[in-house]
Amino acid sequence: MILTGAEIKVQVLDRKIHIFPFDDANLNPNSYNFRLGNTLKVYKQKILDPAIPLEFEEMIIPEEGFILQPNQLYLGHTIEEMGSDFFVPIMQARSSIGRLGLYIYLNSGLGDLGFKKQWTLELHAIHPLKVYPGMKIGQMLFWKPLGEINLYQGKYKDSKGPEISQIWRDFR
Repeated sequence: MILTGAEIKVQVLDRKIHIFPFDDANLNPNSYNFRLGNTLKVYKQKILDPAIPLEFEEMIIPEEGFILQPNQLYLGHTIEEMGSDFFVPIMQARSSIGRLGLYIYLNSGLGDLGFKKQWTLELHAIHPLKVYPGMKIGQMLFWKPLGEINLYQGKYKDSKGPEISQIWRDFR
């Protein structure tokens, strides 16, 4: 069962959902709008090898915006820390962003119970697109789980800012 915007606020106030900073203006009928942080990371290698740690370049999105280029993966992040030990978070792009040709995640938008940090965004534009720090870029939905809850303890549990892939750790 999906939570309504009003119920998301109740659960934030009851500390069962973590959204920081929280702003009532970002509540929707059944989701919470989140904003793009000001940091991007881009891999330096032309060929990405998942078996080794990858090098990256970090850049700051200036207030006047930054133009994302097609055929380039940018790792961004949410301003907000979001998550819950009680409700499953699911991220999706705002439809207005999709209508501009921007994907904010390439695989699953499904979060794990217990992850309560900034989320990494996998930004891919299908044509040049200007983005701004603080722009509302996506929505977080929260669902009531059924069954035993096991909280996330994975390799991204201390995320802050955009996180590069840690899949190379799986090869150890």
